[in-house]
Amino acid sequence: MDKEPVYLIDGSAYIYRAYHAITPLSNRKGLPTHATLGFTNILHRVIRDRQARFMAVAFDVRGPVFRHEISPDYKANRPPMPDDLSCQIPWVKKIVQAHNILCLEKQGVEADDLIASAARLLERAGVPVVIVSGDKDLLQLVSDKVSCWEPMNDKIMTPDAVREKYNVAPSQLNDFFGLMGDKADNIPGVPGVGQKTAEKLINEFGTMAGLFSHLDGMKKSKLKERLIEFQEQALLSKKLIRLKEDLEVPGNRDDYLLPDPDQEALQEIYAELDFSRLLKKTESRPEKMSHHGFRLVRTNEDLDQLVHELQQAEILVFDTETTSLDPLTAELVGISLCTGPDTAYYIPLGHRRDGTDLCSGQLDLKQVADRLRPFFREPGLPRLAHNMKYDYGVIKRYDLLPASPLLDSMIASYLLDPSRRTHNLNDLCLDYLQQRLTTFGEVTNKDKRPDAFAHVAVEKAGSYACEDVRASLLLWQLFEPRLRELQLWSLFQDVEMKLVPILAAMEENGILVDPVRLRELSAEFAGQIEELEKKIYDLAGETFNVNSPQQLGTILFDKLGLPHGRKTKTGYSTDIKVLEKLAVYHDLPAAVISHRNLSKLKSTYVDKLTAQINPATGRIHTSFNQTVTATGRLSSSNPNLQNIPIRTEEGQRIREAFISSPGSVFLAADYSQIDLRVLAHYSGDEALLEAFRAGRDIHSQTAGEIFRVNASLVTKKMRRVAKTINFGIVYGMSAFGLSSQLDISRKEAQTFINRYFDHYSGVKQFMSDIVVQAGKDGYVTTLLHRRRLLPEIKSPNKTRREFAERTAINTPIQGTAADIIKLATLKTVELLRKAELSARLLLQIHDELIFEVKEAEIDKTSTLVKEAMESVLDLDVPLVVNLSVGRNLAKT
Repeated sequence: MDKEPVYLIDGSAYIYRAYHAITPLSNRKGLPTHATLGFTNILHRVIRDRQARFMAVAFDVRGPVFRHEISPDYKANRPPMPDDLSCQIPWVKKIVQAHNILCLEKQGVEADDLIASAARLLERAGVPVVIVSGDKDLLQLVSDKVSCWEPMNDKIMTPDAVREKYNVAPSQLNDFFGLMGDKADNIPGVPGVGQKTAEKLINEFGTMAGLFSHLDGMKKSKLKERLIEFQEQALLSKKLIRLKEDLEVPGNRDDYLLPDPDQEALQEIYAELDFSRLLKKTESRPEKMSHHGFRLVRTNEDLDQLVHELQQAEILVFDTETTSLDPLTAELVGISLCTGPDTAYYIPLGHRRDGTDLCSGQLDLKQVADRLRPFFREPGLPRLAHNMKYDYGVIKRYDLLPASPLLDSMIASYLLDPSRRTHNLNDLCLDYLQQRLTTFGEVTNKDKRPDAFAHVAVEKAGSYACEDVRASLLLWQLFEPRLRELQLWSLFQDVEMKLVPILAAMEENGILVDPVRLRELSAEFAGQIEELEKKIYDLAGETFNVNSPQQLGTILFDKLGLPHGRKTKTGYSTDIKVLEKLAVYHDLPAAVISHRNLSKLKSTYVDKLTAQINPATGRIHTSFNQTVTATGRLSSSNPNLQNIPIRTEEGQRIREAFISSPGSVFLAADYSQIDLRVLAHYSGDEALLEAFRAGRDIHSQTAGEIFRVNASLVTKKMRRVAKTINFGIVYGMSAFGLSSQLDISRKEAQTFINRYFDHYSGVKQFMSDIVVQAGKDGYVTTLLHRRRLLPEIKSPNKTRREFAERTAINTPIQGTAADIIKLATLKTVELLRKAELSARLLLQIHDELIFEVKEAEIDKTSTLVKEAMESVLDLDVPLVVNLSVGRNLAKT
């Protein structure tokens, strides 16, 4: 999934910055408040502008830190904290606590170290991190998943931005800053070495260790003399600047979840500090939704009254309360319904006392289902829910399957703003209705049991459940006219909503897995990992924690003296790109790469997949998500079956464990180069159109053009380069990105790009035109009118603006490809049903559909699927589908 980031705020730094940046203020009692006010404004900006839902604030703790043990002179020239600042610190922390934000502080270390430890833990868990700070030392943490944001000038530091500013990689900043030193912190560095000199040395030698190991070969100069004289001082500086990444801090994103603030506590604090503007905001917070018109259905008379109202209904809004988030196993606890905003009903069905007995005053489930069934099945009556697929999967098991038309306020919100961070009901109500709903944590009193709702008092549960259906209807009344106005209605009704029953069926179908095969692989991989560890220890000449980047960096760069390591605060970077480059110098990095790959395959796939097999079905049942990706593509979670490895031998062996049922085979139908075909259609480029219409190999054709050779002379390596360019350039790949990916010079990469655009001039024109159009409209659309807003297309911030421009280029292509595979899903399932073929759709993996087909029907099914998929949308080039058949996923 595209995960929401965790924001780590450098609290101490912003207290100091606010203290010096804001004119001194005080409250009526004379208490200084300017640092507190400035810090609070930064805090609110993160929450408001970034819609942050996961956050922590890190603070320094007074007293010596471990760096003073390394050098007693560390920060010795800093004056003590002014009295009019120190008295504000407790108030800052009170405000953080009242916001219920996680606070990180620890004696003996600094805020930077806590941020570093948290960032690395979260990064390893696949969670993106945004460090809120202007401290250059924290830039050492920047990576593909970690960025730094300075809200005071709205500047975002990514790996490319760091390279642009310092001309070194983020991982090299520790060595870079170590050579320069830092006067503010009394870190000496090497006298006379400034930014330009440090930049030159790091770019030439890669690391400080590489530099000092080559001193003998340097020409005699004053710089060489200084480097020899102050070598130990430089290494000391490097240690002082390096951040600790091994502190005990929360490592799960949910640990950083930002609950609702304590508004009463904030009001008291703001009133005491005379923050009138902030006080006014807390007093005008959204009110809770009114419970007027909420009714419990506990008797036959109550049910009669509900049925009478349903008979007059023009829309039926429903929501289920259950014992689980898994629709395949969830039991109904209650169901809420409404037909208009004035009245809402809750039918309790499965509320229990502390034991297992049902509470009194609840109707029989079968009786309720029999009375409601006609309204769920009545043709023409729109049925509305928020996250319909879940409720659809639950009530289907109770023979309450809702007929079309289906409506979903969550999907409507997604189509109106696919880049929005969350489409959950509570957040939408706050933003659109200015009303606050009761949270699940509030109604269950934070009960952690899976069936917590079954133990909620009926009256309390009824109010909560009725809020949900009323909120869904109120949101729908806002969203429906907007969908029609923006030409999104057909996409909503004819594509997204018709997918809901199909996706629910795919989740119910699941995919059969061979547990014996997975257990064998787990044991085999464990043995190989153990052998690799022995090999690594032999190559290193000592034992160490192979999974520790810091310890591995020490072995590779300090002990073995390998070059080109990228530096982080806790040592040299040992990511995959670094290890691949180092593998040409020594066998150890290659062994570590193999160890990491096998360890990830074992833990992430083999072992986790084994645990996720449903014992009742023998299958794995993933969830398909319609409202996650901004491009319109489906995503898969719990587990992510779209991410099963495919290109390695070990990955293929994992795919072998996914097997077809006895008497059946898998049919995989994969669109060929769908993105490039859509690009050809959009751009109208004659060379692309001709190549696809003639059925030529587009990668070989591109290779011939950029290498200036006849297509018959194109080698596999040339074709691979061309393939990288074909798929990368339309998504904004720069010469720098291409050079990194292909390990070639930037000059050579730029030459390839220039030749590409010379040949495919229509593509270049399309890219230019779509950016101009996006700047004018503020959005881009797909062929099916799927829309993506681009609010930063005119941003003065270069990084944000360029990202929006790349998004403007790739969204119509990726989004249209996503629309095509969805149309294919709808058409194939419908035609299979009409042809009375028994094939079941199990998975959608990017541009591929995977069916389980009876062997006797494989020929008819293959012909039908191919013809259906190739005819779902008329483009200026043909759609081509490749079919493969096998008894496991590796064979398809």
